[in-house]
Amino acid sequence: MASSSANLWVLLGLGLAGILIVTRRLKKAVKEDFGAFVERFQLLPPPQPAPPKAPHPLTGLTFAVSDVFDVEGFITGFGHLDWVQTHEIASRTSPVVSALVDSGATCVGKTVVDEMAYSISGENKYYGTPTNPAAPARIPGGSSCGAAVVVAASLADFSLGIDTDGGVRVPAGFCGVLGFRPSYGAASQIGIIPVSSSFDTVAWFAKDPSVLRRVGHVLLQLPFAVQRNPRNIIIADDCFQLLKIPGDHVAQTVIKSTEKLFGRQVLRHENLGEYLDSRLPSLKAFYQEKSNGEAKYCSLRSLANVMELVKRHEFKKNHEEWVSSAKPTLNPLIAAQILEKLEMSDKEIEECHTIRNKMRATLNSFLMDDGILVIPTVADPPPKLGGKEVLSSDYLRRAFSLLSLASVSGCCQVTIPLGFHDKCPVSVSLIARHGGDRFLLDTAQIMYASLQEQADLVAKSKISAKVVSQETSAEIAKEKGNQAFKEKQWLKAIGFYSEAIKLSNGNNATYFSNRAAAYLELGSFIQAQDDCTKAINLDKKNVKAYLRRGTAREMLGFYKEAIEDFKYALVLEPTNKRAATCADRLRKLFQ
Repeated sequence: MASSSANLWVLLGLGLAGILIVTRRLKKAVKEDFGAFVERFQLLPPPQPAPPKAPHPLTGLTFAVSDVFDVEGFITGFGHLDWVQTHEIASRTSPVVSALVDSGATCVGKTVVDEMAYSISGENKYYGTPTNPAAPARIPGGSSCGAAVVVAASLADFSLGIDTDGGVRVPAGFCGVLGFRPSYGAASQIGIIPVSSSFDTVAWFAKDPSVLRRVGHVLLQLPFAVQRNPRNIIIADDCFQLLKIPGDHVAQTVIKSTEKLFGRQVLRHENLGEYLDSRLPSLKAFYQEKSNGEAKYCSLRSLANVMELVKRHEFKKNHEEWVSSAKPTLNPLIAAQILEKLEMSDKEIEECHTIRNKMRATLNSFLMDDGILVIPTVADPPPKLGGKEVLSSDYLRRAFSLLSLASVSGCCQVTIPLGFHDKCPVSVSLIARHGGDRFLLDTAQIMYASLQEQADLVAKSKISAKVVSQETSAEIAKEKGNQAFKEKQWLKAIGFYSEAIKLSNGNNATYFSNRAAAYLELGSFIQAQDDCTKAINLDKKNVKAYLRRGTAREMLGFYKEAIEDFKYALVLEPTNKRAATCADRLRKLFQ
């Protein structure tokens, strides 16, 4: 009986050990791929052509594709497990994926997208939210969240996503990588699950601007042309006012980089929204009608409104029947938006398309002669995982006001990382006219290194300025403490000295020594002794600290130590009468 019981405990122990080992392995596997992949596989490129023919243009590169692209032999999941269970295996591979493989790149798998690629958060309850390598406690952004994470984590050289209303630009900004949304219609959309056919654009991520450019040449089949530098770089000041971080940091980076590279000044456009107002009166009329005649009006917000209405209308048209059947398993917020009654007449749809065409013509005219428009990619830093911020109407309005510029106009846009602010990635976006894809890819490659260099310099100068500001504030607090000390307001003096110590990060001996003097006046001898010790550790030649610690130790009954302090003060200042008197008096009494 005892033997059976022992065997049972052994088996239980082995079972628990096995569970722990498997759990650790699973955690390690998730950590290694950051939860970015839906499926891992390999699509290998064809053999290299024999010399003297040139090798394939993407030879040696690896890439992943968002789970909205068809790959033969796999079900395209669309970010939802029920979609996988109700759809067939793809019979052929999307032409854009095939083009990359035929050009020498190896496809290494499919990556997570937002549920039905509908959101810009990157959170998916079915496959899990991929971990943002640049800010693990923050969301990666969506809809092509996994594709951005794969590149940010260096699990692939580049990746494909779909950008409808920011699906590549947002995660590029949040994960600190390059993202390119080409001109609308420039890349084939065959073999891709549609979200909104008026805005859907094949887009891609990379860390290296040369890789971003090489991929663009393959996907967009760009003809040879002489590389051109931008003639005008225009910063949209009102767009930067939407930023929740100091926008001047980003603007200064672009200004300094432009001056260094091209020897010319950046143009500042105070109100892009007002410019669009004057060129697009039909947009204002449409917005006011859809917002019940709301008086407050801004073209950027209006574009976001048009984008949202068209996206919802076209998504419903493509997927409403399936969404209705799968409603119980859908994210309630997504289901509500998709299934909510949306009355849009054929005339209103046509009006939206007219606005889109006018918007494209307006921006093309604005950016003629090789102009570049500079805007923030996103207004807010990436929200925390599980936070309610992504549901906030203010957050979404700020985001879509910026994202709608390229989505509605169909112009091309590149997102470029610019380091960090408060441990969150920061980026800037450059927009070129519709059809200016080669020019924009060239510009991104030309400016990338300079932008990184200037971003570092601006960050260091801001840190230096902050340090100088703190030092000044600390000195002001110390002077206030000195004044309070003169007025015999000891507690008030201690408060000011404490503030000075905090502002100096506890690195100033004088502030500790001064606070010790105030503590002595209050009879707080232990605190006075501790402050003097800190002051002496920072400055071995601080005579006042030795004198004050000697006094505190004398009052505490540590006479031998007090004599040593007074004697050391005399070594530093042989003519110091107070040190000589105190040391002599204590020697006569206790030695």
